[in-house]
Amino acid sequence: MHQLDLFSTSGVPHPTEAAVTRPVKVKAKASSKKAAVATTIPGKKRGRKSLKELSEDPDLIMELDKLVLDKQYYSISEVAAMFKVNTSLIRYWENEFDILQPKKNRKGDRLFRQEDIHHLKLIYHLLRERKYTIEGAKQKLKEDHKLAARNFEMVQALLKVRGFLTELKDQL
Repeated sequence: MHQLDLFSTSGVPHPTEAAVTRPVKVKAKASSKKAAVATTIPGKKRGRKSLKELSEDPDLIMELDKLVLDKQYYSISEVAAMFKVNTSLIRYWENEFDILQPKKNRKGDRLFRQEDIHHLKLIYHLLRERKYTIEGAKQKLKEDHKLAARNFEMVQALLKVRGFLTELKDQL
């Protein structure tokens, strides 16, 4: 039996079909199950990013510390851009963590204060950098929020000292 290539007229695969595979359903006989044929398209990756890909930017919190928070309120899109996450993740964290309570206007838009952004930094640190689960981070914040915040601040201070020392070492 011959296999029919639906994606190429010449029988030679297109050069752009080599990086990412995506299953395509093909009908076979009525009695057999559906078969999957894999095609590839470069640079196209669907779905959510893995934690490894997200943690490629370990200095995100340091960048946020350098960022001047001059406004009284920030929209959810601005906050999501600061943390380089989707707005849906910020809304999810708001539902899951009690310490995160942004104000809402009459329209229902979330308005984040500087205090809320500080809480988001702490949540981001626990979930993305320390690799806690949602339940583990909730428990950590419930047990002693002040202790978790103090530990977070100590880690940030040590990272600043480390950055200063590496700059000093590079200058020598």
